Amino acid sequence: MRTYEEHLAAVRAALPQPRVVSTPLTSAFGRRSAATYRAEHNLPPFDNSQMDGYALSTCDGGAFTVGRTIAAGDPPGSLEHGTALPIMTGAKIPEGTATIVPVEHCEPPHFPEEGATVTVPAAPEQFIRRAGSDVQAGTTLINEHALLDAPSIATLASQGLAEVLTYAPARILICTGGAEIGGTGEATIPDSNAPMLAALAAQYGIDVAGFVRTNDDPSALRADLAEAVITHRPDVIVTSGGISHGKFEVIRQIFEKDGWFGHVAQQPGGPQGLSRLGEVPVVCFPGNPISTLVSFRLYLAPVIGHAPAPFRAHLTEPAEGLNNREQFRRGILNISDGITQASFLGGTSSHLMSQAIGATALIRIPANTQLSAGDLVGVFPLS
Repeated sequence: MRTYEEHLAAVRAALPQPRVVSTPLTSAFGRRSAATYRAEHNLPPFDNSQMDGYALSTCDGGAFTVGRTIAAGDPPGSLEHGTALPIMTGAKIPEGTATIVPVEHCEPPHFPEEGATVTVPAAPEQFIRRAGSDVQAGTTLINEHALLDAPSIATLASQGLAEVLTYAPARILICTGGAEIGGTGEATIPDSNAPMLAALAAQYGIDVAGFVRTNDDPSALRADLAEAVITHRPDVIVTSGGISHGKFEVIRQIFEKDGWFGHVAQQPGGPQGLSRLGEVPVVCFPGNPISTLVSFRLYLAPVIGHAPAPFRAHLTEPAEGLNNREQFRRGILNISDGITQASFLGGTSSHLMSQAIGATALIRIPANTQLSAGDLVGVFPLS
């Protein structure tokens, strides 16, 4: 029987490395950077105005002659004593500027014609955004593997970049179902795993290439999967169900001779499989909905997706570990007085899907342990 760490290592070894592609910044949101990016120049690149107001050569107030207006993008020139230059937000400040006073603080509280007189109150040095106050040239902006969010993209664009290197999202082919799934008979149930797997893929930055419905004829299913691989060209096939020791474990029947099928010492999600269909790796999860969800988060999302790293949190209630198996229980994380706390949500059975609604983490309970409230445990964020 494998441990969680052993099976995770096996999955990592079996799955392909991500492809590096050049991506327009407008399409890079949510992807991982495939390179480290450093600033080529300061940001802001020059001293500029933080306000619509007057650029002055002194911090002393008084009456000033209104000079020419400096709009954003205009060359600023220099500033003469006794002159107040109207300057717009973002405009490069002229040489000799001591302060900028917002126009609404002056009299009149609007911009008059050039040559008019304006009365400006005394003010300290203010409202000047200095060059490099955000980023100094040469500093690291984005590290490799960093998730590109909106501020990251804006920062890269400010350096004049239009495209960046990113890791292309992995493409998975989802295979779910069985004779009892999706039919109209009194003993059939809807397929909840296919839409759940698609939702998990979207959550962790993985693309769904296509879907295949499982049936109980091994040769027909293998042919369906082979055709889907040619059509959709996935990086990985992900199956749910059909891997235990029952009479109709069709996934295991198809793939066992080319891979490993066995148990990981955990609950839920003990049965696991790892195989290949030609050159395409196949990751096989148990079919109970919670087992599928937990398996995806533990073994697929951190390998080909954007799963957050696990960390430690304090239990809010006691817990007893199972004999020789660790548990991954659904829970909710909260922060109280700066301490991250983990509380259980719902029951432990692997069919209790609705009781996982609202869960924000998996809480790892080691085997053969007796835990008390306040004890530290590993947690795996779900988002």
